Amino acid sequence: MASPLEQFTIVPIVDIEVADIDISFTNSSLWMAITAAVLVIFMIVSTQRRALVPGRMQASAEYFYQIIADMVRDNVGSQGRPYFPFIFSLFMFILFGNLLGLIPGAFTFTSHLAVTFAMAAFIFVGVTIIGLAKHGFKFFSLFFPHGAPIVSAPVLIPIEIISYFSRPISLSVRLFANMTVGHVLLKVIGGGVVALGGFWVLPGLLPLAFLIAITLLEVMIAVIQAYVFAILTCVYLNDALHLH
Repeated sequence: MASPLEQFTIVPIVDIEVADIDISFTNSSLWMAITAAVLVIFMIVSTQRRALVPGRMQASAEYFYQIIADMVRDNVGSQGRPYFPFIFSLFMFILFGNLLGLIPGAFTFTSHLAVTFAMAAFIFVGVTIIGLAKHGFKFFSLFFPHGAPIVSAPVLIPIEIISYFSRPISLSVRLFANMTVGHVLLKVIGGGVVALGGFWVLPGLLPLAFLIAITLLEVMIAVIQAYVFAILTCVYLNDALHLH
């Protein structure tokens, strides 16, 4: 039986090397491209008719749109409107990547720390630049809570700095860990179902039922983790814009 960790192996599909740097097109890259293509097709098809009484796909797109619009408004305020397209795209890309990764034989790129950290680092740098551009040196007041006694500065400032720079780590590890653990669990239970004869043998029915339940749980986790990633991005953006 294959190792549960084998599903996370990155395999080059097209070997590409530039200046001794390996930039090969891998299975991870392929599923990122597939996710982007499926997402674009979904949005085009679901918004093509723009019917007054929406069908299922249009209703789904409008539902996702409303969720992220409310998220940005509630967590960032009116100043967050220019950043809505990015937050919406980020949420949908992670959501579709998580869900497509549940298809047997697919590759879940959000289960790789390199991918999630790259997204989190981009957000961290972007939010920091936005904060500096808007507030200048006043942005650094974020590291000393308003109203705190000045004598507490030697303690609070290092804590706030460490907390701030740990954001991309916590943001990326949360998504990576949840996706990895879930897929390992599915692989282990699925292997148990096969070993016990699957659907056709009585001993395999219990683990099969458990596998179905875990799969449904993983669908829910895929949605929740995309939502959490997006809402934390909004929180970080709110801090940069309002220095909270």
